[in-house]
Amino acid sequence: MGFLKDTILSDEKRPSVVQDCAQLVDAEVAAKSGMTGMMIKTSYKMFKAIKPTIVQTAVDHLLNDFAEKLDQQYERYLAAVPDKSQPFDRWATSRDKEIANQLLGVTDDIIARSDKAAIKKIYNGLRGVAEKNVQAAVPAVGRLVMKYTV
Repeated sequence: MGFLKDTILSDEKRPSVVQDCAQLVDAEVAAKSGMTGMMIKTSYKMFKAIKPTIVQTAVDHLLNDFAEKLDQQYERYLAAVPDKSQPFDRWATSRDKEIANQLLGVTDDIIARSDKAAIKKIYNGLRGVAEKNVQAAVPAVGRLVMKYTV
C-alpha cells in the first residue's frame, strides 16, 4: 500500500475518515441548488429516511477502492510537488475531471458486474450528472486527504 492508503485505512483512522466522508457528502448535497439540486436533495432525504446510515455504510464499503484511486493521485502529487509547496487540494482541483472519473470508475466497475439491467440503465443515465457533482467535490476531497496526511 501507499502512504495515503496506509494512513486513511488504518484501524485507528478509518472510522473518522468514514464519518468525515459522510459529512462531506451531506455538505455537498446541501449545497446543491436549482431543479437538479432539489431532485438530489429530495432523493437523498428519502434514502436517509429509509436507512439513516446509508451514506456511512456506502462509504465504508467503497473506501478501500476510493483510497487506492486517491493514493495514485497522491503519489503523482508528491512526484510533481515534492516539497508540498502547493497544497494537495489545489493540485487536485486542477485535475478535478480526471480524479472524478477515477473515483467514479469504482462504481462503474460495480455496475458493469451487475446483472440488473434496470440498475445499469438508471446508473448510466445519471453518470454524467454524477461526474459533474464528484468533480465539484474534488476540492473538498483534497482537503479531507490533507487532514489525514499533514
